[in-house]
Amino acid sequence: MPYETILIVVLALPFAGSCLAAVLPSNARNAEAWLAGAVSLACVVLLAVSYPQIDDGGVIRHTVQWMPELGLDFYLRMDGFAWVMAALIVTIGFLVVLYARYYMSPQDPVPRFFSFLLAFMGAMLGIVLSGNLIQLVFFWELTSLFSFLLIGYWHQTAQARDGARMALIVTSVGGFCMFAGILILGNIVGSYDLDQVLASGDKIRAHSLYTPTLVLILLGALTKSVQFPFHFWLPQAMAAPTPVSAYLHSATMVKGGVFLLVRLWPALGGTNEWVWLVGSAGLISFMLGAFIALFQQDMKGLLAYSTISHLGLITLLIGLDSPLAQVAAIFHLMNHATFKASLFMAAGIIDHETGTRDLRRLSGLRRFMPVTATLAMVAAAAMAGVPLLNGFLSKEMFFAETIETHTNSLLDQSLPYIVTAASMFTVAYSLRFIAEVFFGPPPRELARIPHEPPFLMRFPVGLLVLACLLVGIVPSFTIGPLLLTALHAVLGDIIPIYSLAIWHGFTPEFVMSLVAITGGVAIYLMLRSYLLIAEGPPLLRHIQGQRIFDRVLVAISWQLARRLEELLGTRRLQPQLRLVFCAALLAGLAPMFAHGIDIWGTTRTSFDVTFALIWAVGGACALAAAYQGKFHRFAALIFVGGAGLVTCVSFVWLAAPDLALTQLAVETVTTVLLLLGLRWLPKRIEKFPTADVPERDLSSRRYRDLGIAIASGGGLAVLSYAVMTRAAPDSIARFFVENAYTLGGGTNIVNVILVDFRAFDTFGEITVLGIVALTVYALLRRFRPAAESIPVPEQQSCQDIYDEAQPSREKGDTLRNAMAVPQLMMALVFPVICTAAVFLLLRGHDLPGGGFVAGITMAVAFILQYIARGTTWTEDHLRILPVHWMGAGLLMTAGVGVAAWWFERPFLSSSFSYREVPWIGSVPVASALLFDLGVFALVVGATILMLIAIAHQTVRSHRTPSSRASSAAAASATAEVR
Repeated sequence: MPYETILIVVLALPFAGSCLAAVLPSNARNAEAWLAGAVSLACVVLLAVSYPQIDDGGVIRHTVQWMPELGLDFYLRMDGFAWVMAALIVTIGFLVVLYARYYMSPQDPVPRFFSFLLAFMGAMLGIVLSGNLIQLVFFWELTSLFSFLLIGYWHQTAQARDGARMALIVTSVGGFCMFAGILILGNIVGSYDLDQVLASGDKIRAHSLYTPTLVLILLGALTKSVQFPFHFWLPQAMAAPTPVSAYLHSATMVKGGVFLLVRLWPALGGTNEWVWLVGSAGLISFMLGAFIALFQQDMKGLLAYSTISHLGLITLLIGLDSPLAQVAAIFHLMNHATFKASLFMAAGIIDHETGTRDLRRLSGLRRFMPVTATLAMVAAAAMAGVPLLNGFLSKEMFFAETIETHTNSLLDQSLPYIVTAASMFTVAYSLRFIAEVFFGPPPRELARIPHEPPFLMRFPVGLLVLACLLVGIVPSFTIGPLLLTALHAVLGDIIPIYSLAIWHGFTPEFVMSLVAITGGVAIYLMLRSYLLIAEGPPLLRHIQGQRIFDRVLVAISWQLARRLEELLGTRRLQPQLRLVFCAALLAGLAPMFAHGIDIWGTTRTSFDVTFALIWAVGGACALAAAYQGKFHRFAALIFVGGAGLVTCVSFVWLAAPDLALTQLAVETVTTVLLLLGLRWLPKRIEKFPTADVPERDLSSRRYRDLGIAIASGGGLAVLSYAVMTRAAPDSIARFFVENAYTLGGGTNIVNVILVDFRAFDTFGEITVLGIVALTVYALLRRFRPAAESIPVPEQQSCQDIYDEAQPSREKGDTLRNAMAVPQLMMALVFPVICTAAVFLLLRGHDLPGGGFVAGITMAVAFILQYIARGTTWTEDHLRILPVHWMGAGLLMTAGVGVAAWWFERPFLSSSFSYREVPWIGSVPVASALLFDLGVFALVVGATILMLIAIAHQTVRSHRTPSSRASSAAAASATAEVR
């Protein structure tokens, strides 16, 4: 398999597995675990196969054209650093899947869990393998979305919902800031290509926008990697299942921020701003996380704050801004992934087998779980930086780098003492984890009797602990080649001299390690009794990040929003329209007054009396609709339809048959839908009460609204006149005319533009149309008509009374007799309209027609059946599944775009050719027809879905509130009997 193909497969496999896992039955627990394990293991194998290509500084690249004119291509890029991160993601992902198979309960919705986990794995791989910064931001936000779903997996608990919401809000806001910074960065460089950005460091640092760009990107990185002051969301995320915590907080989500900092260090580093902003955030996080972790009573809470501390250590190293500091940062990033994942899994095993994570209730577990205890103690020792373990080596590199001079400031000179003191707390909380969980008297009052878990549940922990030992004992043979591979990608030719020897003599950094270990043991022994009763860290226990976050959230989303709503908002439509029109009027007048507008010195066009009369009719219809809109809604709707028909005639007059056809179809459907909606509007008020409002105020309001209307309409008329009486500037219209057939394979220029030249716009528009249809349906499902609209209309009521008064008639006979002929006519016309819709679809590429107008035409056929036969009969005899139509349409249009990649063409590139058909001859075949077919299916589905939403009001409208209450009571009584 070519190395470029490996990149695509590695990225696509987790998403494909996610989709497959989502549709597996809930009781297929083993099948789901096998699927997730096979996907992650396959990714491990593929990455291992590709390693020789990226060793010694090689880079594997694969580009799929997306929008090359804008520099937006789907660009995958794997160098040594990306390979190391991808290997961590998929390897630990495989171990987490194996662990989760035994951790998750059979009662849990396991398909959803593995589906979200694989999708999150794919999103993380997308971050580390992206060679385009815009593409990286897309996957960055995907990780926020899937982490939200994973943290809130047990959504039945308020803690999980709150933790997921907090994580999503914080990381999404940070991601939005990062997106803004990436946009500025791309504007500075002139490209979003990662290779060009990394090669433009001098240009970026010399730019006047360097500082705001750096701040915005750091906001994204620091929120993702839970660095101060955004560290508060991680402890709340401990409500997630332990496999999620082991995965998110070891190798994936929280590593995303530090990965981005290391990745962009060649471009953004090398300045005082970088040192102070990144280094300060890392230093504070390192100290604060270590201090708070010591006083946690929840095992996962202790590990969460230790994650904040160790990520702070990595961030501090990146902020020190030297090549050797980057070596130590990457080394500790790899080490932290192994011992932290094993610790989270061990904590999950303890929770799973004892029923609690409270350190005050756990003790002496080494007697009941000797193997698990041994593994957890080794991992905790690695976290503390004990010699002969991997954490010791990278911690010594860290100490050595803090001794060096960077800015020659007081903080820089005191840095070795600060980090040594913070490392004491690292040792202290690691020792507390070991001593209070595994030593001491046997535990009492546990929910379960502790025992060893199944071997395969413990196997991932053992494998990771073995890695900690091997790296700590023989680092040059185990992690040395991988570290060098990553350094080639980040540092290039400036890799400093470093050593992975386990003994360097009695160096200052070794002395710092001894002081940290000794001091940490002393701190734990002094505070041991206090820790058993402590409710949070001293001095900081009342400063809770969640409380501050909740108050800020309430202040912004509730109090500020309520104030703005009171100031600017209203529930009445008229004031809202007034604000909209005034804003539009000001936006139009500002450039007019600034630059002026000449409407007299322009070229006059010929005056056609007939065309002017047609427009006079249209204007009269519009004025009449506005006049009648308040008191005679049906008449206003007729006049609006008349104005629409005049617009249609205008398109025909101006030789735009495609627009005319579309306008006619849309006018027909919207008129019918509005007509159905009129039935459920509240009863119109003939005369408003004016006792509390003086007549003078009413008149002034009316004159004010009239003035706004005249100014807006007149301004638009003047602007239109000024545009239409000027010579058309050069535009891309000539390109479309000249290339519609040669490049698009069609002679209908409008359709070729929609399905070929501007297909991406059309794809977005039909997506919005689908969203609108779903929104309308969701809103109308909960819509209840006004009380005065619920009774049967007066005409139908009179017919029913007449039918009931006649002994030979039944209720509804008059209506059925009156509709007999229309029902027959509409039944006969149904296949004719459907045939016409197919005809318009097939001819659209060369003659007036196309998927949109064909879809509207097909929807008209169904609307007529609803009108003639009613909702119940139509849905009983015609199987209409509008959501399926919409889904099929979107998939088809997206499939046409993706298929272009198979032929190494940009997304949504079309192709056409001629095929010989027996007895017919040469027939044009264009891929745009499939795209148009997708548009057709979505338009049909969206229109019918909105029709169903309105039509179902008729089915339930005749039930009064009292009848609904009696029906509910009857249903409740029936349930009790059963």
